[in-house]
Amino acid sequence: MSQIPEKPLPARSPTTSDLYSSGGEFSREERSILLALAHKSIEAALHNREIPLDPPAPHLEEPRGVFTTLYRRGHLRGCVGYVFPVTSVYRTVAETARAAAFEDTRFHPVTREEAAELEVHLSILSPLRPIAPDQVEVGRHGLLASMGSRRGLLLPQVPVEYGWDHTTFLEQTCRKAGLPADAWQKGATLEAFTAEVFGDRDLR
Repeated sequence: MSQIPEKPLPARSPTTSDLYSSGGEFSREERSILLALAHKSIEAALHNREIPLDPPAPHLEEPRGVFTTLYRRGHLRGCVGYVFPVTSVYRTVAETARAAAFEDTRFHPVTREEAAELEVHLSILSPLRPIAPDQVEVGRHGLLASMGSRRGLLLPQVPVEYGWDHTTFLEQTCRKAGLPADAWQKGATLEAFTAEVFGDRDLR
């Protein structure tokens, strides 16, 4: 992929997907395929194997931004994603799962023993669109704040899990970008997206 992986502040708990998993664009079968792919991508990397990345269905060929979040025993184990859609959602899930397991510098690389205990959550992003601060809805929108070369992203589930209000969400997104908390009032660009979020436990 041609873009730099993002590591947003993730939600605290793997129960996050319970808030967002009903309905959505992706069928239960498609969700199952993508979650299984994430696990297969990690296992393949551990054994120095390649896996085929040709999407098995036309819908999974569509380009999307994706974040893959890994948990182990209820604790965050990695989170990496791509904001902008540059390749199929199928390939993007495989690449972000591998990156979350082995390239998130906040953690040591996942071991073979740990891989069997991983729980995967996927956040599949809608296209970004400009948004005014007063239009941001906590629990519905994810945010990307940018100014100059700085940018920071928070997924829609983050303010819900941390109990943030509207203003705090705006401030924390700016802080994630390395900007002053009030940058959203002083010229920072805000772009919003929604995310279809689902995980392993949603299919049990």
